[in-house]
Amino acid sequence: MLNSISAIDWLSVFVAFVSYFVLGALWFTLLFKKHYLKSLGKENEAAQKPAPIFIVGPAICSFVITLTTALLMSILQLNSYAASIEFAVVIGIGYLVANTVNIAINPNIPKPLFYGVISGAYHLIGITGVCLILYAMN
Repeated sequence: MLNSISAIDWLSVFVAFVSYFVLGALWFTLLFKKHYLKSLGKENEAAQKPAPIFIVGPAICSFVITLTTALLMSILQLNSYAASIEFAVVIGIGYLVANTVNIAINPNIPKPLFYGVISGAYHLIGITGVCLILYAMN
């Protein structure tokens, strides 16, 4: 399986990663900032500059998700946009959304299902974009 890394188009991985990461930045700081803060129970707190880990950490995770997706798409030899979207929905819901909701269900997140909807939707849309970019550029 790891032999397939040599078949990966690294430019497409980079472009897909950047789009996923930028979508996250826009999603959580502009588009759904109020809802995201509400899901965390922080809607009434003053805005603070995020620590570097809150930028670097998601970037690394987005890159790993994108690279893993490229590897799986190569191994599965997806040959159409429809297959790429189907793959995105399966891994998006089956891994990303499910894992996001699972992580949210803990005492530190006051509205876990609301958080799961906001963050899960980001991941589902983000991974769909990743799959479409990876397919289009290969």
